[in-house]
Amino acid sequence: MNDPVRRFRSPALTAARFVAQRGLLRPVVWRLVRVTVTGHEHLRGLKGAFIVVANHSSHLDAPLIFGALPWRWAKHLAAGAAADYFFDVKWRTWLTVLFFNAYPVDRSGGRNRPRLSKALIEAGVPLLLFPEGGRARNGEGIRRFKPGAAALAIGTDVPVVPIGLVDAQRAMPRNRSWPVKGRPPVRVVVGDPMRAAEGESVEDFTSRLQQEVTRLSTREDDA
Repeated sequence: MNDPVRRFRSPALTAARFVAQRGLLRPVVWRLVRVTVTGHEHLRGLKGAFIVVANHSSHLDAPLIFGALPWRWAKHLAAGAAADYFFDVKWRTWLTVLFFNAYPVDRSGGRNRPRLSKALIEAGVPLLLFPEGGRARNGEGIRRFKPGAAALAIGTDVPVVPIGLVDAQRAMPRNRSWPVKGRPPVRVVVGDPMRAAEGESVEDFTSRLQQEVTRLSTREDDA
């Protein structure tokens, strides 16, 4: 019987992903933009599956998050990627899977994502989700979070790690396929893991997650 989640924890694919991420992608991105990462201390004690949520405004976002997280937490992290873009042609599918351990997300609201997302969490695979559902347009603030990440966290009883990405859109605006010149600064701010309170609704937890990501992504201190 075919196991749909087996590849996400495959030792061979994990080794290949280490080379792709740490040997290729991270050095290139870190050379093109000046990256500051804060908040690693919040990951101490984090075990098993979890969900990472972040603001989304640039194609730099996923590479920044994967590169910023210590390998211990990044090696099996699976990114939910738009099925209509990243899984539309074979070469892009292959690269997305190789670099980001990705799986397709149906942005039209189909049922494949919740079913597979839950199976991945139950198999111990952490997830990276962008609750805005797509990149914000240039100059646009964080858009209203969709409830999927909060609902999944509540339904599987796993923590959510909020991450704020600062100035990623300035470094690589929506209409560019490469970062702007001059190594613009970007920041990755990791927050404390969050859980839904007892009896908290999906809507209220979604709102709390958005508030925290907004706070982290607008921090101006250099801590």
